[in-house]
Amino acid sequence: MAYLFTSESVSEGHPDKVSDQISDALIDNFMAFDPSSKVACETLVTTGLVVLAGEVKTKTYLDVQAIAREVIRKIGYTKSEYMFEANSCGIISAIHDQSDDINQGVDRVTADDFESKANAQGAGDQGMMFGYATRETENYMPLALDLAHTILKEMSEIRNNEPALIGYLRPDAKSQVTIEYSDDNVPQRIDTIVVSTQHDDFADDETMLAKIKADVINIVIPRVKAKLKPELQGLFNDAITYHINPTGKFVIGGPHGDTGLTGRKIIVDTYGGKGAHGGGAFSGKDPSKVDRSAAYATRHVAKNAVAAGLCDEILVQVSYAIGVAKPCGLFVNTYGTAKVGLTDGEIARKLEEVFDMRPYAIEQRLKLRNPIYSETAAYGHMGRKNEVVKKSFKGPDGTVKEVEVELFTWEKLDFVDAVKAKFGL
Repeated sequence: MAYLFTSESVSEGHPDKVSDQISDALIDNFMAFDPSSKVACETLVTTGLVVLAGEVKTKTYLDVQAIAREVIRKIGYTKSEYMFEANSCGIISAIHDQSDDINQGVDRVTADDFESKANAQGAGDQGMMFGYATRETENYMPLALDLAHTILKEMSEIRNNEPALIGYLRPDAKSQVTIEYSDDNVPQRIDTIVVSTQHDDFADDETMLAKIKADVINIVIPRVKAKLKPELQGLFNDAITYHINPTGKFVIGGPHGDTGLTGRKIIVDTYGGKGAHGGGAFSGKDPSKVDRSAAYATRHVAKNAVAAGLCDEILVQVSYAIGVAKPCGLFVNTYGTAKVGLTDGEIARKLEEVFDMRPYAIEQRLKLRNPIYSETAAYGHMGRKNEVVKKSFKGPDGTVKEVEVELFTWEKLDFVDAVKAKFGL
């Protein structure tokens, strides 16, 4: 029997995403000036206020207020009527030193060779992390989530770069896409699209609702459709149910409308409800925290496995004990799509031989001790474009440091040949 599956996304102006972006901007600045920094930074945003809290071990000093204000300014909270504005909001910092009890299991004096370091650097916490990949889309992501992200990215592009096209958009927005699947898990059509966007005040609410709905359906959706390959464009149809700003007026939004916290959009950040999630958030954490680094590593494993032709869909789990380098275990579920005559347990053991999942090895393989995290903090950490970019960071003394970094290394298909060789594909 056919079934429906739904995923949602939120824009960079959503209050929880504002918090994530501030936390990751701090991570990037710490990494830029001291790559060995250990950081766990949480951010709370509400009407006219930002609160920074967390634990840090670093050799550098940052002007955290200036960094937070620049993030807020870039997102677009630059007008007093938003009741949360980059230049005027209060910023309180309660960041303090990292606990030595935690650090002792992560930071140990070791020899310079790779094996010694890899065996000595334990996981920053216990827990389990999941990676997922599917053939549904070109970037091996679930289709519903990919479409939900794309809708909001198009609206952000219009708001920031083409205001003459739709001039009333404000930063806060959410989207949701429901897709109908066949019994054999193949997308058949888009059933429902939900978009709620913050907007400027209108003189007439009824006119406002009609205008926003028409613009989303007639301007945004065709731009989204045009970005898809032909077979996915065919999923759009005249029978789609649209819910555009279904509650009506949405002028009050952002941190003034709802308090935001780092780490509250973990499903938006990953696979939109497909696969599984270990519960640990990403933003604000340096790569010694396996909540982040191992989630990236399992995505790397999953994507390369599917791309190599090992299976059509896969879920990969890894787990750790705090302070211990060797993972507690690797679990694999191929959902019956494996192309080799092996059980999922046998597949897991072979993948362990291809991918070194010790925390230090993950950091080195994926180049995680670099300022690469701000770009992850909106529109998902997975399924993004792997590219090399130049970034600039301004120190509190006014000095500017320019670095060249590789973004989204966990999206590279650089282990496809190794997977093929291991499984004889």
